[in-house]
Order: sequence, then structure tokens, then C-alpha cells
Amino acid sequence: MRDLLPYLKLYKKHWFGLSLGMILAFLTLCCSIGLLTISGWFLSAAAVAGLTIAKETFNFMLPSGFVRGFAIGRTAGRWGERVVSHNATFKLLTDLRIFFFEKLTPLIPGRISNLRNADLLNRVVADIDAMDHIYLRLISPITIAICGIAGITFLVTRFDMHLGLILGAILLCIVLVWPVLFYKLGKRNGAELTQNKADFRITTLDWIEGFSELTIFGAESRYRQAMDSAQARLINNQRINAHISGLAMALLMLANGWTLVLMLWLSADGVGGNAPDPLIALVVFATMASVELLMPIAGAFQYLSQTLSSARRLNDVILAEPEVRFPTEATQHSGQFAIEFDNVSYAYNSEQRKAVEEVSLSIPAGHKVAIVGQTGSGKSTLIQLLTRYWDTQAGEIRIAGTPLKSWNESDLRAAISVVSQRVDILNGTLRDNLLLAKDDATDAELATMLTQVGLEKLLEAPGLDAWLGDGGRQLSGGEKRRIGIARALLHQGPILLLDEPTEGLDKQTEQQILALFRQHFAGKTVVFITHRLVELETMDSICLIEQGQLVEHGSHTELLAKQGRYYQLNQTL
Repeated sequence: MRDLLPYLKLYKKHWFGLSLGMILAFLTLCCSIGLLTISGWFLSAAAVAGLTIAKETFNFMLPSGFVRGFAIGRTAGRWGERVVSHNATFKLLTDLRIFFFEKLTPLIPGRISNLRNADLLNRVVADIDAMDHIYLRLISPITIAICGIAGITFLVTRFDMHLGLILGAILLCIVLVWPVLFYKLGKRNGAELTQNKADFRITTLDWIEGFSELTIFGAESRYRQAMDSAQARLINNQRINAHISGLAMALLMLANGWTLVLMLWLSADGVGGNAPDPLIALVVFATMASVELLMPIAGAFQYLSQTLSSARRLNDVILAEPEVRFPTEATQHSGQFAIEFDNVSYAYNSEQRKAVEEVSLSIPAGHKVAIVGQTGSGKSTLIQLLTRYWDTQAGEIRIAGTPLKSWNESDLRAAISVVSQRVDILNGTLRDNLLLAKDDATDAELATMLTQVGLEKLLEAPGLDAWLGDGGRQLSGGEKRRIGIARALLHQGPILLLDEPTEGLDKQTEQQILALFRQHFAGKTVVFITHRLVELETMDSICLIEQGQLVEHGSHTELLAKQGRYYQLNQTL
């Protein structure tokens, strides 16, 4: 139960709505029990009165008024309870998702690099949804059941102490035994159901997203079989879950039936020491009505295992410590956006060789530096360290004379514009995706930027309102890259990081983009990463990296004159 503590704390914010929901549910239960109990007594008393002289004096109006009042109260109370409790629960789930995202964001990309996107999606959707079981299936039913037992015991003891205590003891035993029994029965299956639901979502999303590639390479049938297998396991878990629910309901009905027989036998000689009279029907119908307060707990605790499994999966994210922590205070810096790498080293895995090893590099403010090298030489790692995706394991990085670890996150993001190799397109409109870079940009400004990067055809109807789809499915790879470039140019940070910005573009578009960059280089500190030796003669200096180490550093002309490794690479072009 300790796994549920982070989520139970969130209940404090919505205590009024959740408490009001339980109160309305209890009042509805009282109306239901009152309706059945009064109806049973009224029918019996009316029948007896009709056979005796009491029919002349029997009050038919008052009991029938109670019957109608309880019927109306039950209907209104049930509606009110559903509205209030579900409204509070949905608000609670909203807060929980916000809470989850607040904990998730600092973990990107370090702690969650091993989690698949589909797995994260399952935690956000299915696992968080399972948290409503805590209130709707556990806390509320048990609280109402205990209060209901106390109420029905009090009602019966008003007429016969002996019968009331027996009925209360039986109901209390059921409330204590049923949760433990069915938690044990559903524990293993509930945990498997949660995991199999996640596996099914992951395999299905893999199949959907990679359908074209899987079909081309002849692997679609194998993935379909994996999806079908995951679905079969999930359906089997759901079948077992339904069987346990049915068993819980059947045993509860059996227990209620035997309790009904017992109470009828005990009250057959009269209630409260009196001769047999309509109060026997009152006791019997009160016993019959008790099944309604027990019904919600019949299979409630079989869901506890699912809830605990979901809580543990969420806790893997929520309780994880981020690898990168940003200070909250405003950043103090010189205002001259120079970049310094001082003996920087980093390895993604302690058992692997270092991706970057003892790199020292000084980039004056306003200078343009190209970092070149073959794929896997460590160029992109330097960009990730500079943007604090990761922290250096040795050495220090400084921007504007201030250590990178002293930079506030918002200040750091405002200072750096990035064109990365991977451009993330959100499931929204073209306008939404561009406004990520500059939220106050006008439509005219966005249209101008799209034209400059060669995407003027996207301005055709519906234009900026065009829906790009999940991951930009409506766009080609080159169009995605150019949207990433448009974002960086809209952002206008004093530092511009370009990681293979023209990769995947044709020669004509590449020249157009490079010319556009030259217009925006003025006054900016530029780091241009590429494995293609293009546009390097316009750079102030060039750094050649191989196997994570800085091999050569100088201007294009100087490096060619040395006839070293950079000269050799130029000769191979």
C-alpha cells in the first residue's frame, strides 16, 4: 500500500468533491434500504389490517408517502452521486497527469531513455486511469459499506437488539473477509493483466507506426503474430477477471440468501418479544436490502492488484531522480555568448569507450565554428552536452563565462537555437508547430519564414491551419527538416547550433538553406556540425573530431596547409 501514498496525497486537493460523493452515495443507499424495508412492512401490515377490524384505522397515507419519498430520493441521490464523484475523479486524474508530466520532463532523456514511447503512453493513459480504482472501487465502497452496516444494524436493533446484532455481525464479517479473499484470488492475474495491457499497446503501436517498413522487409506477419499473442494473453486475463467478479457476486448472493433464511427463522416467533406481526417482514426485507450495500465490494479488491501494479509502474518515473538538475534562480552571465569546453569527457555507458574524451575548445562570441568528423565520432554528443541533455562526467562547459550547470533552464533554452538531426513534429497544425519557437509570431511572420526555407507550397489552403498529423505524417523528410530550420530561425537565440542541418535535402535546397543561414549568422555564436565538408571555407575555424578526441583545429586554409587529417579528408571528396 506504500506504493499508493504519492497518489493519496493528491486526494487532499479534491477532498470536498470526493467526500460529498460518498455522502450522496450513503444517502442513496439509505433511501434504497428504506424503500425496500418500508415497502415490505407496509405490504405486510396492509394485508394484516385488511383481514381485521384495523382496516378502518390503518394509516395508509404516511407509509406510502415514505415509499414515494425514498423512491425519489434514491433516483436523485444516485444521479447526484454519479455527477459529483465522477467530476471529482476526472479532476483528480487531470491533476495526476499534470503531476506525472512534471516529474517526467526532468528525466528526459536520461532516466527514461530505455523506455519506449508506447510504454510511456500506456503509463500516461492506462496506468493513470487505474488510479481511479482507489476511490471508486476501494475507498468509497468500503466506507459506505461500513456506514451502511452501522445504519442497518441500528435500524434493526430499534426493534430487536438480538436480531440487529446478529445481522450486523454477519455483514461485518462479510466486509472483512471478502476483500482479503478476492484480493488474494485476483492478485496474480491483476498484475499480469496490467503488464499484458502494456505489452499489447506497445506491440500494436510498433505494428501501426512501422507497417510500411515491416511490409517492405517481409516482417509484418511476425509482428502481427506478436500483437495477436499479446492480445490473446490480455483477453485471457480479462476472462479470468470476469470469472472472479462473477464468483464474488455469486458467493455474495449465496451469503445474503443464507443470512435471509437465518433472520427469517430467528424472527419467526416474533420481533422484540412480541407475537408474530408485520415487523417480521421489516427485518427480512432489511436483510434482503443489505445486499445492495455489499454489492460494490463483491469484486472491488480484485482490482487492488491492478492498481498497485499501475502505481509501481508510475512510481518508476515519478520517484526517479533526474540526471540533470537546473537551478531555479536567474542566470548571471557576461552577455557575450562565448562557449568554452574545458577537458570535457562523457561516456554513455561506463563499460564503453568515451563518446567524448578530454575535449578542450574555446569559441569566442560571434564566431562561427564547424565541427567535422565521421558518423559516430562524438559531434552530436557535444551538442547534447552543450544543451544539457546530459551532464559532463569530467571537465566543464561554460557559456558567457558562466558554468553550464549554473544556467537556469529557461534562460539556457532562450539563449540557444537548435537544428537537430531529429525534428519532432507535434500532432497539431502547421501554425502550432511553428509557434513553439516564437509564441508571439504573427501569421505574416510565419508565412515569410516558410517561404524563406522553401516551404511556400504549404501556405496553400488550408495553409497554417493544415493538420500535420502525428509525427508529421503529412510531410516528407525534407519538409520536416526545413520546419526544424524555420523554428530555429524564428527563435533567434544568440547561440545557433546546427547538427547536420541540410541532411536529406537536395543540392538546390541545400544551397538555399545555407544562404539563408549566412544571413542569420550575423552577431551569433554558431556551432555547425557536419560530416560533409561543405561551406567550411566561410567558417572562422574548423574542429576535426575522431573517436571522441579533438584531432585538428584551425581555419580552412590553415588546416589544408598542414596537410594533416583534414587535408586527407578533403582529398577523398
